[in-house]
Order: sequence, then structure tokens, then C-alpha cells
Amino acid sequence: MKLPEDSGDQAADKTIIAAQRLAGQREAAAQRRAQYPYKFPVDRRQLGGKYTVSENSRRLVRFFYLERRIMQALGSWTLTIPEFEVKIETGRHIFYHADAARTLRERLTEQEMRPPKIDAFRDAEVDRFIDEMLSAESPAELLVGVHQVLGKAIATTYRHHIDDTDPVTDAPTIRALRRILADYEPMLDWADKAVEAYIAGGVEEAQLSTWRWHLSRLLASIGGVSGADPRGEAPTPLRIDQKPYERGTVPRRDVRFDTFKHTGDYDAADNQTRYDKDSYEAVRLRFIRTQRDEVDAIEAFGTFIWDIRFKDFDAEYDLARITWDEARHTEIGHRAMLASGYDPYELRNRLTSSTCRGPMEPAYAMAEINLFGEVGVLKTINDLIDTAADRNDELLRHISDYIRADERTHVRKGTRILGIMSELELKDLEYRTRELFTECLVSLGAIKKDIDMQVLSREEIEHLVGE
Repeated sequence: MKLPEDSGDQAADKTIIAAQRLAGQREAAAQRRAQYPYKFPVDRRQLGGKYTVSENSRRLVRFFYLERRIMQALGSWTLTIPEFEVKIETGRHIFYHADAARTLRERLTEQEMRPPKIDAFRDAEVDRFIDEMLSAESPAELLVGVHQVLGKAIATTYRHHIDDTDPVTDAPTIRALRRILADYEPMLDWADKAVEAYIAGGVEEAQLSTWRWHLSRLLASIGGVSGADPRGEAPTPLRIDQKPYERGTVPRRDVRFDTFKHTGDYDAADNQTRYDKDSYEAVRLRFIRTQRDEVDAIEAFGTFIWDIRFKDFDAEYDLARITWDEARHTEIGHRAMLASGYDPYELRNRLTSSTCRGPMEPAYAMAEINLFGEVGVLKTINDLIDTAADRNDELLRHISDYIRADERTHVRKGTRILGIMSELELKDLEYRTRELFTECLVSLGAIKKDIDMQVLSREEIEHLVGE
């Protein structure tokens, strides 16, 4: 159909086309409505919003990138955070940000962006901000940067996006952002209280305030979270200009723990035994202690996220979920100790595994914890659950039942993750991992070096590391 000659000008002027009604139809519609018996709630949302699909996608892919970078960033600090509660909560937050990234990624695929393009997105300004944020001089500064500066800015930006986008045509984005904000609220609340605890415990408040102001100015200089805010001058100097950020390699624990790394055997570390070595009571306590000491697994999987960053988003996501699982296992062990009558801090904390894995290339570190540690748990946990049931030990039966389900999932996901980390055949990867752990355990004094000593077997490493 040919348009009128002036239709082009009307389109350019965005002229509203007047409705053409037919006689009697409006009156008939009004009569049908008057006779309709149901008075449903009226949806007052109106069409109209600030963003086109293109602009919406531009913002969402930056949001995705920020969430992905926070996931990686927190992972890089898991070894370095000493405080028990902060390390556990960080393991949880790693997954919350990973899940936010995944939610945004899925929405972007609905707005004409393919996953490879989404995953390939990079932003040098964001990277520079993240590296400066990671150059925090203490865990307290890290929380200020991640949560009180960037996290709060993200939450505010998400709420503004919800208000500004079209509530009808872009309803899926609104739902996605609201789901993400459901995790942000408890994260930010916890972080504020944690920073207050640091200050009450002696961390200088003025130093944290200076760092907060510094990062706030840096974030403003890159257009804020959306990249569209007015830009100010970047602060100088930046810490990363003086020393580029590098993740830590040495595991740290807070002063409440008495730690050891010269052995994986709890009785050897304690220099005495509580129960006969092979008794149910000894096996039970060893299992509970092992779960509490899964704090080293938070460190392992968090570090892997950083070390393989940008290789494969799905691998990062799976590692983030496993990190959260290990944080829960640590909580399970801690609470099971309390339920068993122990002060968790009276039982020594093992650093053996993290001490070896921290400086190690990620593929070998992952192979140790996945092929030896988690597979080793699955070899014995069925008998443990059955024995606990026979003895009416509901506490151990309950927690080990959930842990078994998690470990099965981890072993399955780990196979794919190892394929991303290394091109070695599994047999070669396992052997080289055994070599490296043998060398490490010798250096720690966990085993004595013998001129004829062979590389430790899988079973020997499982026993000596105790995972």
C-alpha cells in the first residue's frame, strides 16, 4: 500500500496517527464491560522507557562484565583473607555474582547477542578499576571496595534501570535485575556490619574512608556502573601504577586457629589420640574436622576462577558454585563440631593442601583436589553413612548425606573443568600432579625423603592430605 506523500515528514516528526472508530463499537464494548462479573486488579504499567534494545544490551553487557569480574576478583583473594567468617562469606558471594552474571548473560541472548560475543566482551576501564580495587592492603579494604563502593553502586544502578526501562516491553530485564537484587541486599548488609567489626577491632576508620573515596572517584571517572554517568577526573596516583596486582599464594588463617601443615594426619598434628585409630568415633571426628577444614577448598576453587579467567564462562560458573558448596561444607563442619561438644577453635586447622596448591599451576591443583580429594571422599562416604544410620547417629548421617550429593556433583563437573584447564591426557595429568604433591609433602616434612622414594600413589596422597 502506497503511503501519502507527507507520511515521511509525519514519521520524522513522530506524529501520532489518530484512531478511526466505527459507529457503535465503543458503546458495545462499554456494555460488555459493564456486564462482566469479575473485577480483576488493574495493571497500571504504561508503555515507554528510556532504552532501545541496542542501548539496553549495551548496559546489560557491561553489567554482565562487572559481575563476572567481581566473581573472579573475590576468587583471587580467597587465599589471602585470614578471618574465618569473611572467607566463608566471600565463598558465598563469589557464587552470587556468578549467578548474577549468568542471569544477565541469558537475558542478553534474548536481545540478539550470542553467547560467544557476550563472553568475549572486554572493558579496559572496568579492568583497571577492578585491579585497583584488588590492590587493597587488607581484607577490610577489600570489603570497602567490592561492597561499599562497587556493590552499592551496582545495586543503585540496577534499581534505576528498573525504573527507567519499559515496564511492559522489557519486563524480563526487570525481573532479572530484581532477582539479582534479592542477593545484593543481604550481601551489602553483611558487608557494612563486617566493616564495622573491623573498625571496632582496631582497623583505622580514616584509612578505610580514604580508600572508599579513592575508589569512588575512580569509578566515577569511568562513567559509573553503566558507563553513561558524567565523568570526573581519575584520582592519582593509583596503586597499580606503582605495583601491578598479583594474587596471593600463601593461605592465611585468623589468630583463633592453631594451624599445622607438616602432616595431613590429625592425630599426628595433635601429638595424641582421642579414640582408637580405626574406631567409628575416630572416623566420625576425622570426617567432621575435614569438613571444617574445607576452608582450604574455598581457597582452591576461588583461586581457580581467577587463574583460568576468561577461558570459559561455564567453567567459571561451575567453579563458583563449587566454591559456595565448599563454604557450606565449612559451615557444616563448624556447626557439627559445636553439636558434638567441641569448641571448633580447640581443634587444630590443617593448611597442608592449600600450602601445596597455592603456588601450583591451576590444572595440577585442580587435579589434586578433584581426582584425589573429592574422589577419595566418595570411596568411603557410603560406608560412613550406613554405619551412622546403624548407630542411630543422626547428626553424621544427615550432614554426610548432603555432602555426598555435593561431592558427586563436583566430581562430574570437575571432569569438564579439567578439560578446560589442561590439554594433557588424564593419566599424564594425574601422574604429574602426584609428582608435584610428593615434592611438596617432602618439603613440608609430611613425609621423609628417601633416595629410593617413588612418587606417591593416589591412595597415599588421599591418606596424607586427608581430603
